[in-house]
Amino acid sequence: MASEHQQTSTLISDSKSAAALFAPDLASLPYEELHVALLDAEMRLLKRTAIPGSNSSVAMPIRALMTEALALDARCLVIAHNHPFGDPTPSQADKAVTRHLAEIATALEIRLVDHLVFAGERCTSFREMGLL
Repeated sequence: MASEHQQTSTLISDSKSAAALFAPDLASLPYEELHVALLDAEMRLLKRTAIPGSNSSVAMPIRALMTEALALDARCLVIAHNHPFGDPTPSQADKAVTRHLAEIATALEIRLVDHLVFAGERCTSFREMGLL
């Protein structure tokens, strides 16, 4: 995948800590980008990956994400992306791909903890909206 960061001491305990992890990179990008945090069973960050997109979309490489999660024995994951020219409300496409990812992850015994959508300084959490 595109760019990667490995860390093992960062704890992602809730949507707020996940937002704090992703916000510095996603809040001001002029194009969409997907960030993925792979976590162990104690919610510690194992690896973080960024996948660049275009002005209006970014692909969700579910197969590659799950392959990497299994290789690292990740038990949880958090995804985040940005809407550079709008509000952080998830689109219908965002909702559909998140449901699909959650179903596949669950089948592999991996929990999708949250999907965050950033637009500038604002952030929406699928978990807090009851969508996960």
